[in-house]
Amino acid sequence: MDIRSLRYFLAVAREENMTRAAEVLHVTQPTLSKTMKALEEEFSKKLFTRRSFSIRLTDEGMLLRDRAEDLVAMADKIEKEFVSLDDITGGELYFGLAESYQIRYLAREIGRFKAAYPDLNYHITSGDTEQVTEKLDKGLLDFAVICSELPDTRKYSYITFPNTDIWGAVMTSSHPLASKKAITVDDLIGEPLFSSEQSWQREIKEWAGDHAGELHLEGSFRLSYNGSMFALEGLGILLTLENLVDCSEKSGLVFRPLEPVMETSFYLIWNRHQTFTPIAERFLSQITQSFAG
Repeated sequence: MDIRSLRYFLAVAREENMTRAAEVLHVTQPTLSKTMKALEEEFSKKLFTRRSFSIRLTDEGMLLRDRAEDLVAMADKIEKEFVSLDDITGGELYFGLAESYQIRYLAREIGRFKAAYPDLNYHITSGDTEQVTEKLDKGLLDFAVICSELPDTRKYSYITFPNTDIWGAVMTSSHPLASKKAITVDDLIGEPLFSSEQSWQREIKEWAGDHAGELHLEGSFRLSYNGSMFALEGLGILLTLENLVDCSEKSGLVFRPLEPVMETSFYLIWNRHQTFTPIAERFLSQITQSFAG
């Protein structure tokens, strides 16, 4: 098994058709078919279910796809890092970002940094804390922005973002609770609620205290925008951070802070024993000085 074979496999998995995959890869179909057969023989597993005009991954094929995506991404990252080692005007930076209005501080620093290093290329992956830390742990990212308790200092180094985000309830402007200035736990009992699974088990559970068991999670969303569409249709109340959802006058939605106030801090983290490229070192120096000031 080599990286080229995995690239071929991912193309077949993506296209679900051997002919189209061969065209995308600019190889002959017999060459591609031979490579796929060799992979199946190497793993002693059937990776595809072949049909007349399409290919479907088996369970083993889906497992290989997930692993191959990480391996190919890592190979690409390593190649780009070594190519850019002697580049004094740019390089590659990889970020994983949880949702937050605080991301504007990171965007501002990247903008300043790119002005100094015009050949900089940066890559953004979005997800919740669990998703981005998983990629950071695998070495696919240089930095991750997470919202949580203090990061585990046995694994990560970190700097704290300048401000915090506050939690609140997003609902239709016609909802009976929209007339309140703030929302309490008692207000939410009996209401269908939306939240991310991670936040429901952590921040919201802690905020609700003894009443957590009386709250009903109607549905979970990783992205607040999607949850807001369900709230807009009157299906429930979204619990999320401020400024992630359009709650302007014409949106049909309102944001009401939770009471007592619940705040969340955000952190830029990196692996404690990580070896940085020169461009990553310079970026870390800049943002550390900026946030400290």
